[in-house]
Amino acid sequence: MVTGFPVALAAWTLLLAPLAAAAGIPLLGLHRKRLSASLAIGGLLVPFACACWLLLHTLQGSLHLPLEVKVSWLLLPDLAIPFGVLIDPLSLLMSLIVTGVGSAIFIYSTGYMAHDSGYSRYFTMLSLFAFSMLTIVLANNWLELFIGWELVGFCSYALIGHWFEKPQAADAGKKAFLVNRVADFGFMLGILALWAHSSPLAAERTLNYQLLQTRLPSLLQSGWLSHETLVLTGLLIFCGVLGKSAQMPLHVWLPDAMEGPTPVSALIHAATMVAAGVYMLCRNFWLFQGAPAVLETIAWVGGATAFFSAALAVVEPDLKRILAYSTLSQLGYMVMAVGLGGHVAGMYHLTTHAFFKALLFLAAGSVIHGTRRQNIRELGGLRRSMPWTSATFFIGALALCGFPALSGFFSKDEILVLAHEHNALLYWIGSVTAGLTAFYATRAWCVAFLGQAPEHLHAHESPPVMLIPLVLLSVLSIVGGYLGIPAFLGEPAGAFHWDVAATSLAAIATGAGLAWLIYRRKAIAAEAIARRCAWLHRLLVNRYFFDDVYTWYVEQVQQRLIAGACALFERFIIIGLAVNGLAWLTQLAGRAIRRVQTGRVQGYVLGFCCGIIALLYLAGRF
Repeated sequence: MVTGFPVALAAWTLLLAPLAAAAGIPLLGLHRKRLSASLAIGGLLVPFACACWLLLHTLQGSLHLPLEVKVSWLLLPDLAIPFGVLIDPLSLLMSLIVTGVGSAIFIYSTGYMAHDSGYSRYFTMLSLFAFSMLTIVLANNWLELFIGWELVGFCSYALIGHWFEKPQAADAGKKAFLVNRVADFGFMLGILALWAHSSPLAAERTLNYQLLQTRLPSLLQSGWLSHETLVLTGLLIFCGVLGKSAQMPLHVWLPDAMEGPTPVSALIHAATMVAAGVYMLCRNFWLFQGAPAVLETIAWVGGATAFFSAALAVVEPDLKRILAYSTLSQLGYMVMAVGLGGHVAGMYHLTTHAFFKALLFLAAGSVIHGTRRQNIRELGGLRRSMPWTSATFFIGALALCGFPALSGFFSKDEILVLAHEHNALLYWIGSVTAGLTAFYATRAWCVAFLGQAPEHLHAHESPPVMLIPLVLLSVLSIVGGYLGIPAFLGEPAGAFHWDVAATSLAAIATGAGLAWLIYRRKAIAAEAIARRCAWLHRLLVNRYFFDDVYTWYVEQVQQRLIAGACALFERFIIIGLAVNGLAWLTQLAGRAIRRVQTGRVQGYVLGFCCGIIALLYLAGRF
């Protein structure tokens, strides 16, 4: 049996090594590019080794999970919260994803960002980002998770706006930050409500996951925690998922996040930030099990996000934005799975998605690095000029579509099986979304890699430091479905559903075939379809007008109405009445007192006589 110090050391190293790298780069490597990169990569490879060590001993049976290591942190009269690390199959799997896929992205970044002026700053924020995500993953209580949650938001703001000289990048960073603040306000209220109802006695209230999981059922039975309160708390906590995992209607920040460096997009979209919301749902699935209404809301939000985001990718010309909408759609699948009661299926798809989506983004970054373009209409013929990038992108696209035997096929079909068993309408929405996924993935492949190369397009293959991570992620995208992830999370393998697989494959074949006819064979004119469905095309091109509605709300409601009313209140009530009015009263009182204190004896005698008369009058009355 492995216990004691080695396990505690591995657990704390897994969490704190990226933080040490984030602190070490500004101190030691601010003007040393190679040292900065080495510290950042080492700060993630060491935790990856620790996670692999813990996994190995778990599989061998010499380490029993869950285990928890903690130290004293907040000690107040009615509040004691330790800072701890919780290792169980779920957090161990997520740690392997964050550190493993993250390491590949870090190594890739050394080539992609080689000539960037903010090289050391970039790797500092990457390391802090990794620490923030691991804090979410390994937290043993809600407060620790919330700290990591907010740190991830800050790091995403800094990394999306890394090229802050560009107004679009700076605006995209602020947009991501502000949208997530709206969501996190509700999330924070949910955590506070959970703490307030964790015990009738103030001294026994807690935010610890394991304690809450054992207490809440008895509190529900005793009546201290009502079902309505549990539903409201669950909905408030789900607000955090709407922001972090970019679910509708708070999805608008994610496409604009493409203004950041492409490795940042891969990190955010594959292994870290957007996965945090899904992971939080899976980590605390026990909380939502007692509130079926919350689960149903989660399922429908996920299904709607999956379908509507996939439709947006159909008309998007920017390669990175196509992948961004794809991420929104796949996150919708994961959230829908949790809402349907399949948190293991959600984590399964989260894992495989991390492999092929990181691969797709890094391959897109290789295209940008080799062509200096990312609009697919300005690309073409890359299969010949960039063979390695082309092959790896193709593998990632097949896995994304759910091609048989690849990782995406197994995990996506797990979700469709769930929907088939629990909600027929969501099942058909998920199946149609699979067809849309195949359409936009095939469209991107045909136009950018098979299409006619435009004049003056000079493409070259990326260096080995960028290609090696692509090859490794390609392998994981192929074999990810065979790693036994559901079994590791404690769910036995179910029977294969041929009818669901057949429907899914039919949808994929239809979507891919239609895209092939339009964009490769040119048998159908895309422009003609756009003209025939002008209203739908306009709706999709304008992203369902979400940004326009939010812009109107900010400008008309917040700035003109609310801010205008606040300005008037400040001007006339606070400044005019409270501040200036008080000054006027003081001045008036001063003038009155000045008239009394004249220095004339006859005035004082008159006042004295008036006072005596008033006293005599009052004495006579009472």
